[in-house]
Amino acid sequence: MIVSGVGIAYYFNPGSSISQDGNITITDMVGRTITVPSDVSNVVATSPPMTTMVYMLTPDKLGGLNYQWTDIEKEYVNSKYLNLPVIGGWFGRQDGSYEQIISVNPDLVIEGAMGDVDLATVNERQTKFGTISVVGVTDNSDVTKITPSIEFMGKLLGAEDKANKLIDFTNKYLDKTEKVSSSIPDNEKKRVYYAEGDEGLQTDPSGSLHAQLIDIVGGKNVADIQLQEGVGQVDVSIEQVIKWNPEVIITTSPDFYQKVYNNSKWADIDAVKNKQVYLSPQSPFKWFDRPPGANIIIGIPWTAKVIYPDKYSDIDLKSEVKMFYKEFYHYDLSDEDVVNILKSSGLKEENM
Repeated sequence: MIVSGVGIAYYFNPGSSISQDGNITITDMVGRTITVPSDVSNVVATSPPMTTMVYMLTPDKLGGLNYQWTDIEKEYVNSKYLNLPVIGGWFGRQDGSYEQIISVNPDLVIEGAMGDVDLATVNERQTKFGTISVVGVTDNSDVTKITPSIEFMGKLLGAEDKANKLIDFTNKYLDKTEKVSSSIPDNEKKRVYYAEGDEGLQTDPSGSLHAQLIDIVGGKNVADIQLQEGVGQVDVSIEQVIKWNPEVIITTSPDFYQKVYNNSKWADIDAVKNKQVYLSPQSPFKWFDRPPGANIIIGIPWTAKVIYPDKYSDIDLKSEVKMFYKEFYHYDLSDEDVVNILKSSGLKEENM
């Protein structure tokens, strides 16, 4: 892994000069020496985590989306970005189309990965994309390792100031949660279940990038199941969830959230009895997962307030959300918008 602030100079040599055709030679995060335009204006990515990062840093340079905005996601998206072309990609269970991506005439194609990028995959992409430069970016999903990727992309896109602000915000909450979580004895950690799918009967255990925020803020992920790499979403039974008896449930499914309190099968679980079920905000990107990536950085303080409102009482979540949306989602939230977002997630106003 390249350490933020140290290794980036390896990728962008200060001595590099712009060629007569307006290109510059860099080394991507896979170690490939490639030529890219010195002034990039149209960038696409092959999977949602990198598309999200481009949107957060330089939305006007984003040339396409991997999937269409949902109605929920559209709510807090600036109208100028609602009609970006859908280009597909390689993510989850999706198989992309080179022709579809080439059709939007990108300057660059970003190939990201949850961990290390597979060099063979990047080389295959480069062969298929021809003269369009493919840039490999590592660790774009694990928020504990994401800052070098943010720094790299900031330099690549000419958005270093924006990238540094996002890095500072990330480090602020990683440092804070490390201090708090390390002070909680294991036998006092709250039991948390991540309910996935419309029935809430899919989940991911501790150690999964999909559930990493539970670990980061100091919760105990109750899912006693085998870690499944990649897509995750391991099927479980209601009997297992009842046995685990979580004190807090976090979900990314609006359907599950709307019906869980009226479902008798869930009624005896502590989180349900005590009204401790929370829905990740969804617009323009989910704060908790799907995809894991730069979008869940704002989910660090939210998850902290969800699981441990007393231990993180000094976080002014309303203020942080308003700032984050303005800086990185390019949307000015009203005070009412902020309260609505947080209330809709299940948070009580005194815990915001």
